[in-house]
Amino acid sequence: MSLHTLTTPPDRSDPPAASTPLPPELLWRQMHLGLQMGRALQLFDQRVLSLMAADARTPLALSNLAARQQISAAHIHLIRHLPLAGARLTELAQQAAMSKQAMGDLIDQCAAWGLVARSPDPVDKRARHITFTPLGLDWLHAFGRAVAQAEEEFRAQVGNDVATVVALGLEAYATGS
Repeated sequence: MSLHTLTTPPDRSDPPAASTPLPPELLWRQMHLGLQMGRALQLFDQRVLSLMAADARTPLALSNLAARQQISAAHIHLIRHLPLAGARLTELAQQAAMSKQAMGDLIDQCAAWGLVARSPDPVDKRARHITFTPLGLDWLHAFGRAVAQAEEEFRAQVGNDVATVVALGLEAYATGS
């Protein structure tokens, strides 16, 4: 898509089919690196969930959740970042930049699906320790297979050299290098 073809949505005073081209100084609003990275992440996560839904090795109930698009980016973030040894709710909330309340709700949902379990924290009995269940580990492995396939598809679409440069560039950006 060319930057020159981007347009704003019609103004209320404009006829419904009309659109006004963005002035050059505002083109950044519809085409900037952050927006492209966000769209790419959305597409990648959607593809991963689609692959999981089609994977016969994914537990059926979880495959159905993925197929019905009941799993959100927040669920993916939790599953992607929960250490195998588990973590406290507060640690997970902080890592995800979410409130403890929001993370608690997310964990409740994942627990209802059988992905995670809560137990007393071994160090602080007032805190709760979140760990994967056996079903959650099955889901994690299915997620890993789908991520690997989606990455292969990305490499096939953009070429190995471009995919390597993108991966290196994003790694350098994320680490501040």
